[in-house]
Amino acid sequence: MRQFKCISRKELSKMPKSPGVYIFRNNEAILYIGKAINIKERVKQHKKLLSLAKQLGFIKTNSGIEALILEANLIKKYRPKYNIVWKDDKNYFYVAITKESFPRVFIVHQKQENAKHIGPFVEGGYLKRSLTFLRKVFPYYTLRPSSGQAAKKHPKASCLWCDLKLCPGPNPDKKDYQKNIKSLIAVLQGKSKTVLKNLKKEMKKRADSQDYEKAAKIREKILALERVLSHSNVLEPIIEEKIQFQNFGEAKRTASSSSSSLSLCESSIIEAYDVSNMQGKDAAAAMVTFINGRPAKNLYRKFKIRIAGKPDDIAMLKEALSRRLKHLEWPMPDLILIDGGKAQLNAAIKSLPRGQAGKNIQVMALAKKENKLYVENLKKPILLEKMPREIFNLILRLRDEAHRFAISYHKQLRKNRLLGK
Repeated sequence: MRQFKCISRKELSKMPKSPGVYIFRNNEAILYIGKAINIKERVKQHKKLLSLAKQLGFIKTNSGIEALILEANLIKKYRPKYNIVWKDDKNYFYVAITKESFPRVFIVHQKQENAKHIGPFVEGGYLKRSLTFLRKVFPYYTLRPSSGQAAKKHPKASCLWCDLKLCPGPNPDKKDYQKNIKSLIAVLQGKSKTVLKNLKKEMKKRADSQDYEKAAKIREKILALERVLSHSNVLEPIIEEKIQFQNFGEAKRTASSSSSSLSLCESSIIEAYDVSNMQGKDAAAAMVTFINGRPAKNLYRKFKIRIAGKPDDIAMLKEALSRRLKHLEWPMPDLILIDGGKAQLNAAIKSLPRGQAGKNIQVMALAKKENKLYVENLKKPILLEKMPREIFNLILRLRDEAHRFAISYHKQLRKNRLLGK
């Protein structure tokens, strides 16, 4: 493992402005380990730690992803005093890789049975960002069972993740898939140079044996991995107000709260729902999906509501959510945004499946008239106008797009009924 370059506290100006990992130490004792896209500026913000430490140290990396991985390995090795308390493992994130013929990969707080774990990682949002980039190089399965259920198999046809080129498909070559997972594990353990060296060696071997098609594919993988490892924006500041969008399950404040950066990380998947009907007739529900803050129209879904009787928007919403959440082959969202207030929020929460499938999904409801955002586990709603402008605009886009899609489907159903279709 690479060694820190150490300087005295008075030499703060010598800290680099590049990506990497930094430490605060008091003689031999390491007080804190952190990572940053700009080491010098980040260290300056730790005023309390600067008063406690006698020495500073740093290791420069080529990218934010390398810094994230190196930080995890160093925290695991040194267990610094002022990092999050180690006795509570729930504060950390691990990448779990199941021990199967075709292993699945996902993020957990607590270690799972029959799985290999890499970590701990401090911030889930940055980790999810990095995995999204790496998954483009080494596609993998993420489907996992709820508690006590058997693992769900990949559908016979291509799934939605396949369309995004993040899934190996229904019938991958077993040997190639296992190689991909092995390489992914090595990268997450900080062995990216070894992975690149092995890929280049394999590419040459294929070229020498005149298997040019396979050699070309390996070359594409090498170039993709090199691009990922040079991605510095993985550690760009993420806004953390009362809602921490980078990791929807936690609500906390950090030094990055003053940043104007959009707080939705690269891997964020948001689903927004709306219901449309005319006195209970031709009732329709719509689901729109945004990834990376942009509409993913291939993931939009519409539901013809089956319940009969008086108009009941809450019951219609519950039906749509329960039907959607049965589709484990669809990408599970990080966040669900629904149209309504406290009652709609509670209905959505109750619709979530028990066990791990619903555990990591945050739920919010937007009341249109007051523009108040009701958030799971927060007693009082948040005024939308008080949120950062980027988030304000994104939430309104989600609401309007779900409303448009629901109205469009409702009109189609009504037209079909009137025409006798």
